[in-house]
Amino acid sequence: MRRTTVLRTGLSALLLLGVWATAGLAPASAADAPSASSAPASVSRAQASTGLLLAMQKDLGLTESQAKARLAAERTAMALQGRARQAAGSSYGGSWFDPATSRLTVAVTGDKQADAVRSTGAAVRLVAHSARQLDAVKARLDRLSAPDGVASWHVDPQAGRVIVNVVASAEADNDVRAFVKRAREAGPVLVRRTAQAPKTFSAGTVGGDPYYTGNVRCSIGFSVYGGFVTAGHCGRPGAGVSGWDGSYIGNFQGSSFPGDDYAWVSVGNGWWTVPVVLGWGTVSDQLVRGSAVAPIGASICRSGSTSHWHCGNVLATNETVNYSQGAVYQMTKTSVCAEPGDSGGSFISGDQAQGVTSGGWGNCSSGGETWHQPINEILNRYGLTLHTA
Repeated sequence: MRRTTVLRTGLSALLLLGVWATAGLAPASAADAPSASSAPASVSRAQASTGLLLAMQKDLGLTESQAKARLAAERTAMALQGRARQAAGSSYGGSWFDPATSRLTVAVTGDKQADAVRSTGAAVRLVAHSARQLDAVKARLDRLSAPDGVASWHVDPQAGRVIVNVVASAEADNDVRAFVKRAREAGPVLVRRTAQAPKTFSAGTVGGDPYYTGNVRCSIGFSVYGGFVTAGHCGRPGAGVSGWDGSYIGNFQGSSFPGDDYAWVSVGNGWWTVPVVLGWGTVSDQLVRGSAVAPIGASICRSGSTSHWHCGNVLATNETVNYSQGAVYQMTKTSVCAEPGDSGGSFISGDQAQGVTSGGWGNCSSGGETWHQPINEILNRYGLTLHTA
């Protein structure tokens, strides 16, 4: 028996012989829609489970009715993103979900496009810089070599700036100051403090956990046809993978880290895949119905083999994260906590796969932030198809 046995549905039993995982978001400079092979025709309107609503109440401080209303509003925002961006055209400055108004807000640089965006149902904010201009500034920063005291950087459409996150204890470091100076010379940049430097969430082997490669334990990501996706720092191509019971699952077929943090593992030898994310008894196991991208501000939850199930909000997309092993690009930052061993696990918003856990800072006792690698990028990179219900 598995040491971490929890209440399980019939789908859970299948999951133990398959995978539970997360997926990722498209970068801010890419199209909002997922790949044709994985995107649902429309965002699912399935009712949220009782467990999911309870988790949102606990982690986000919502009532049951507020959680239901927020999920409905977020589904609407997901479906609206593509049309609103198209209406904005070259004036598009980014978009985000605003929990206070329950609407998608789209930044635009011109009054003419503002009316077209409003006609889609989105709210509008006039800004000075387009997403294309801000993406160009971030690309200049991506070409710089960042010291350890620089945690990450991303385009923030609400601020209309590229945000550079500096570890508070290192902000006086000469190399950090030099990086910040060069960043400000690149364009509109805002520097913010962060408490700790990011790190990946892999861990040494302990009994009764999802999967192992060598002496590393990580968490399985989303099922794809033929295998599952997970974090790239968990294993190199060709490395063998064993499951929670020690039996052989398959091998890493592709892996990239740093630069990216994604991989996929073949599944065979009596194991199979199911479109489920494990709820660990905190919530019921969650069916995966697609990979529509949740906007900035939307709620998001994570499943991992160490800290199990936790929820939070999307804080930023297309962020460059500066790990000690090297920078990783096009990541999504969240307020969800994570701990060592959670690497590779699932990020999901409603029933839509978002990404695989990469790393972060903090823990699930004191809080922190966690990044994930968007699922649609992984699917497109390896030509995979997400297994959906």
